[in-house]
Amino acid sequence: MDITVTTAEQLRLTAEEFELIKQKLGRTPNFNELCAFSGMWSEHCSYKNSIKWLKTLPREGGRMLVAAGEENAGLMDMGDGYGVVFKIESHNHPSAIEPFQGAATGVGGIHRDIFTMGARPIAALNSLRFGKLTEGKTQHLLGGIVHGIGHYGNCFGVPTVGGEIYFEGCYHTNPLVNAMSVGIVKAGETVSATAAGKGNPVMFVGSATGKDGIGGASFASADITAESAEELPAVQVGDPFQEKKLLEACLEVIQTGAVVGMQDMGAAGIICSTAEMSAKGGVGMRIDLDKVPTRQANMKTWELLLSESQERMLMVVEKGKEHLVEAIFEKWDLPCAVIGEVTDTGLLDFYMHGELDASLPAEELVLGGGAPQYDRPYETPAYLTKTNAFNPASIAVPADLKATAEKLITIPNIASKRAVYVQYDSMVGTGNTSTNGPSDAAIVLAKPSEKALAVTTDCNSRYVYADPYKGAMIAVAEAARNIVCSGGEPLGVTNCLNFGNPYDPQVYYQFVNAIKGMGDACRRFNTPVTGGNVSFYNQHPEGAVYPTPTIGMVGLLDNWKEKMTLSFVEPGDAIYLIGQSTNCINSSEYLHKLHGVEFSPAPHFDIDEELALQQAVTLLIKNKLIKSAHDLSEGGLFVALTEAGFFNNLGFSIATDAAIRPDAYLFGEGQSRVIVTVSAGQESAFESALGTQAFTNLGIVTPGELVIDGDNWGTIGFWKEKYDTAIANLLAGHAAEHAMTTL
Repeated sequence: MDITVTTAEQLRLTAEEFELIKQKLGRTPNFNELCAFSGMWSEHCSYKNSIKWLKTLPREGGRMLVAAGEENAGLMDMGDGYGVVFKIESHNHPSAIEPFQGAATGVGGIHRDIFTMGARPIAALNSLRFGKLTEGKTQHLLGGIVHGIGHYGNCFGVPTVGGEIYFEGCYHTNPLVNAMSVGIVKAGETVSATAAGKGNPVMFVGSATGKDGIGGASFASADITAESAEELPAVQVGDPFQEKKLLEACLEVIQTGAVVGMQDMGAAGIICSTAEMSAKGGVGMRIDLDKVPTRQANMKTWELLLSESQERMLMVVEKGKEHLVEAIFEKWDLPCAVIGEVTDTGLLDFYMHGELDASLPAEELVLGGGAPQYDRPYETPAYLTKTNAFNPASIAVPADLKATAEKLITIPNIASKRAVYVQYDSMVGTGNTSTNGPSDAAIVLAKPSEKALAVTTDCNSRYVYADPYKGAMIAVAEAARNIVCSGGEPLGVTNCLNFGNPYDPQVYYQFVNAIKGMGDACRRFNTPVTGGNVSFYNQHPEGAVYPTPTIGMVGLLDNWKEKMTLSFVEPGDAIYLIGQSTNCINSSEYLHKLHGVEFSPAPHFDIDEELALQQAVTLLIKNKLIKSAHDLSEGGLFVALTEAGFFNNLGFSIATDAAIRPDAYLFGEGQSRVIVTVSAGQESAFESALGTQAFTNLGIVTPGELVIDGDNWGTIGFWKEKYDTAIANLLAGHAAEHAMTTL
């Protein structure tokens, strides 16, 4: 697809926006004011090309405690006086230019969104996309990004419990780095990002401000080009130890009752936090920028307004209680200063050494206020003609299925990512339950209660590329399926919507239809969208990245001891497939990577089948009729069966279905399917409980051999070795010794 887009339309809109700013101010803005509008009206802050469609998502219902987008993160009721706070965001462009700091500060920023609301982060996840693993640039980006995530998360002391990594050529120039954080808060202890109370002091707390990150929001709203390295100052620099102190100080300050409102200084820095807090509270602020703690001398007004230096908060405090805040931040050895006060004018008046350098109406700067909103045109992408013309009959069934399976299990999108996740501290805080068996979703204890959270990130962007509507539905469905298979009840969604240039009608078609699919799926699963992030302008020289609407989902287990693992438990247990197998090889790793087919439809998916499947699995777990559950995803049935065998070194003996082509049966990625195991002798009770739900008795768990249709395919150890070493062997085979030292 040729998605070359001229900048004429964007330049025209920029000129229009300048005229709109003049109209709103009643005068020509000065340089500082124009810088403020530039940051606040960037796509990254104003969502000007996306907000129309974001508003169509289900934004209330279920256990939601605050409306979507109203606070820094989503908040849902866990019961027993606790809430779960969660959000996912992108840091794609900074990571493309400076992978270590780009990824590290992405992790720091998302954790701040959680504890700004008064919650303590207890788990981190991520969703990563890179180019082909055999390319040197990919190895450089992978090494730096993984190191950055691990460094910040490990030092900050929150376990990284889950995530996903894909490798596709379209992400070569522009990797995707999506970071998710999940926290717990007691009822009544949440803090709003709202300013209120004329005369209340406005306080700056956290790390001093520098020139790193200036213009980061605008940088995120532009294409990555060969010249983007010159934008390096726009990449923030993080300090996880400062953030750990900031976390503890903020949670301690909240207990004093002095805090009226608080917001992280994230994208667009001081101008964003002052504008959003003021607009939400219907107030204004007088800010003395020369009182902002800085680590570089002689910073200019516009630099102070737009700096995105990390580990900083803006706090509105009850007048007369400043000393309580100052004492706590002094204890934690963190900068703290009164930099202004709340006014009732609705204006943000920024002074420097007594001189008024900018005066801006807060409401006109923000999303939902005066920031522009556009209705972009869209059209069906030309490549979908080729996608819909695919004929599976053109693909011959391999003569040697075992040899095909050996290739399949070593594809980087399927093989073990151990080389990555061993760099993350997954056990700090002793809340991760994975040591006693993995589940499809990560299970994290919600201390001090007996409850647990099931958390996951999911999106197969190849499916979305093939069919934006259905592919986005599948992303939601797989997230919910992972939580259900782990014993949880899906609660809600946070999303990170990664797309190309919104001024390209074919890219915007992908965005619009993905939103429609996501919304329809979330309504069916009763998982409202609590908030998230849009990241446009993710491009490579030949066009846009695959449309990648990453779904972060949180579920609840009333008792963590009732979690379900994905692993086979005992030889002789019966193996069942719940769901309907079909002659579908569409968009599978098998078809794309082993047959080189770029264009094929999304795999089989029917949301009614999916709902019935999840309800059936939930009932089976509740009634203790199954011993394990694992959903089918990349690699299909064969990969799911081998993954189920790895933890306890158990194999399987199964028979395929003669009515379905064997490559589709073993390697196809048709959705709404789960493999479960049942104790010998309990088959009748299990089958009765399924009622009208489609199922197949595949075979039995073995002590270690893999047997398919009577043919011995070797031991589980043989397959585990291939699965575990595939990525390392691939890198070594392409002379990537340096990359391995960083992994």
